[in-house]
Amino acid sequence: PSFRNSFKKHRCLIPATGFYEWQAVAGEKNKQPYYIRMRDEGLFALAGLWDAWRDREKGENIESCAIITTEANNLLAPIHDRMPVILHPDQYDSWLNPLTDAKILKSMCVPSDPDAMSAYPVSGLCNNAANDSPDCIIEVK
Repeated sequence: PSFRNSFKKHRCLIPATGFYEWQAVAGEKNKQPYYIRMRDEGLFALAGLWDAWRDREKGENIESCAIITTEANNLLAPIHDRMPVILHPDQYDSWLNPLTDAKILKSMCVPSDPDAMSAYPVSGLCNNAANDSPDCIIEVK
């Protein structure tokens, strides 16, 4: 319910070249991060929602966005139970069009083709936003 209005009127595309998910490891406190991307290593778009509201206490306008998730595909299921909704380029116009029927929009919120994606373990460097480096996406064995 908190995203109902954004789903109707404030949909967006969030560009990405990859994303992270964390896998629980039996007997370990820390989870293993994985980097997930398209096999072609290209840019893709995540389905998103945005909103703007006023923080009355601080007197500030706040703009925010959220990534829509869905159940994990066969590639990601062993890592995590959900994944972001990845839209195909031929869906972008419909996703952004405020007149697109909700049933059509919901039909787009499905797991992506696992054969088009790859996933591999990376170091815990990605667990800290201060580590803004290509080292965060290097595969670890």
